[in-house]
Amino acid sequence: MAAPETVYDFAIIGAGIAGTSVAAELADQASVLLLEMASQPGYHTTGRSAAVFAPIYGPQPIRALTRASAEFFNTPPVDFTQNRLLEPLDVIMLARKDQDKQLSDFLDELGSEGGVRRVEHNEILKRHPLIRTEYAHAGALDTTGSAIDVHDLHQGYIRSFRKSGGVTQTNATVQALERNNGVWSITAENGAFKAANVINAAGAWADQVGAMAGAEHIGLVPKRRTALIVDAPDGLSTAQLPLIVDIDEQFYMKPDAGRLLISPANEDPMEPCDVQPDEMDIAICVDRIERAFDIEVRRIVNKWAGLRSFVADKSPVVGYSTTADGFFWLAGQGGYGIQTAPALSRCAAALALGDAIPTDIVDAALSPSSITPQRTGLAA
Repeated sequence: MAAPETVYDFAIIGAGIAGTSVAAELADQASVLLLEMASQPGYHTTGRSAAVFAPIYGPQPIRALTRASAEFFNTPPVDFTQNRLLEPLDVIMLARKDQDKQLSDFLDELGSEGGVRRVEHNEILKRHPLIRTEYAHAGALDTTGSAIDVHDLHQGYIRSFRKSGGVTQTNATVQALERNNGVWSITAENGAFKAANVINAAGAWADQVGAMAGAEHIGLVPKRRTALIVDAPDGLSTAQLPLIVDIDEQFYMKPDAGRLLISPANEDPMEPCDVQPDEMDIAICVDRIERAFDIEVRRIVNKWAGLRSFVADKSPVVGYSTTADGFFWLAGQGGYGIQTAPALSRCAAALALGDAIPTDIVDAALSPSSITPQRTGLAA
C-alpha cells in the first residue's frame, strides 16, 4: 500500500528573500515546503540586488518595516551568519537648485523620522568630491544607512529554514493550483504537492500565480532596473563615499568594493522574465552620471538588470485572499524587499498563522491597513 501523500501546512512559491525569510519564520511552528522555479534560490531579483538599509527610502509602510528590521540586522540570531550583515553607508538624497522644492517636500514628509537633516552645497562636496560643483545645491543626509550583505542574509534564512526541517524543491515552476476539501493541489514542473495553505512569494510572477488560484488581481507591475559597475577615477578611495540618490530618483551611485555601482534608477514596465540589461538604459545611465559627477565612464566592468515589482501605491501586499481560501499574498515589495525582510517576514508569518502583527512592528508605525490585499485602490 502506498504511503499517504504529505500535506504541508504551508507551500511557499518563490525562494527569493521574501519566500525564504517567511519560510524560516514559519518552519519552527509548521511544516513548510518551499518551491523555487529556478535551479537555485534567489536567482532572479534577490540575487541581483544592490540593496542598502536606508530608513528614509520608500513609502511610509516601507520605512516602518525598515525601522522594525534594524534590530535583526544589527544583532542577528546566533548561528545565522558569521559575518556582519550591515556596513555603515551614509545616504544623501541630492538636489539641484531647480529641485529644491522636491527636497523640501521630502524632508517635510519625513518629519522627525530617523534624524535626517538638510545639508548644503559645501558639505555635500566635502562628503563626495566627485559631484560637480555646479550640480550640488543641497541634499538630505541620513547617517543611519548601511550596505547590506544580501548573500549572507539570504543564505542565513535558507540555513535556518533547513535546520527547522523545511523542505525545498528547485526547478519547480508551478503550473496549476486547485483547492479541494481544504487542501491545495500544486502541480509543478517536477512533481505534484499538497498543502493546506499557499503563500505567494513569486515576485514578478505573483499576479500570474494568483490568477491560477482564483485570487483577486492586485495589479502587480514588474519593472526593469539596470545597474552597472564601473571603475572609480585613479587615486580615489571609495571606502568613505556615501550613497548618492537623485531626489527625483533619476540615478544613484554607490561605492562597491573599490569601484562604483551606478544606475539610472529606471522603472520600465515589462512582463515577468529573466530580464537582461537594455543598451538604452546603459547609455542613459552613463549620461546622467557624467552630468552629475566629474567622472568619465570608459569601461563597464559588469552590467545586469533585475525586476522590481510594484502595485499602485508601491507598498507590499500581505495577507489572505478573500476570493481564494487558504491563499496568502506576500508580494509587491518593489526594490525594498531586502531591507524590510526581517520585519516583513515576521509580520507575514504572524498573519499566516492567524496571529496579530508583532507589537514592535506596529510600534514602528506600520498600519495593518496599509499592506492588506483588501485596501482601496490597490490595483488602480
